[in-house]
Amino acid sequence: MTHDPDTSGAPSPRDSPNVTPPAGGVPDRDDPRGQLDAALRKVGSGTAVTENGEIDVLATVGGWRGLLESVLPSAVFLVAFITTQNLWGAGIAAVVVAAAFSVVRLLQRQSPIQALAGLAAVVLCVVVALNTGEAKDYYLWGFVTNAAYIAAMAVSVLVGWPLLGLVFGLVRNEGIAWRQDPQRRRRYALATWILVAALALRLAVQVPLYFADLLTALGTARLVMGLPLYALALWFGWLVSARQDAEPVSEGRPDQPGA
Repeated sequence: MTHDPDTSGAPSPRDSPNVTPPAGGVPDRDDPRGQLDAALRKVGSGTAVTENGEIDVLATVGGWRGLLESVLPSAVFLVAFITTQNLWGAGIAAVVVAAAFSVVRLLQRQSPIQALAGLAAVVLCVVVALNTGEAKDYYLWGFVTNAAYIAAMAVSVLVGWPLLGLVFGLVRNEGIAWRQDPQRRRRYALATWILVAALALRLAVQVPLYFADLLTALGTARLVMGLPLYALALWFGWLVSARQDAEPVSEGRPDQPGA
């Protein structure tokens, strides 16, 4: 998973998979293992890597454009409401900014789902705030998505399928064969826990600000602890899960699902 649950839904610009097929060839799509491998490759295709095989964190989270798309609508909402105290005006301003990004993507002939994802997320946040009449509730949906991602990633580790192992394993051409190696499983579990910790830190800082009605502090924390913190956690996860020189090289052939 390389998409930040706390952003406005800005999609990654990686339109085509960048994962090298495993050494054993392309799995049969009619075989359960092949279906699982194909699904994981689709997820892992959003993870960008450099020519020397290192993760390109900036490209993975959408580049500078992705940063702007994730930060600007929320920043406009916060500044507009603080200066005018007009919830409708602030909400409309945030939607207009998100819509502008979506229009640009549509003009570039990107998929409608990719182009409209960010706009849909901003509209949802604005609708929640307008329904309650509280500007702080613009950030409420972010708490829900962060909690859901934390739960999903924690469960993935506990059942032996750490989520970053599934994503990074495909990028590193390991498939899911890393599950046969206890050391690789531990490294990918640690990487996933790092991402969980980053999302949990958001909630630990921002939820008290929400209940204390400290809108400016909450909005600022959301911006600072948004995509930059998520990208940093991904980078650390990539580093701690890197293969050591002494570790054997995986053949990239996935094992049986559920093994």
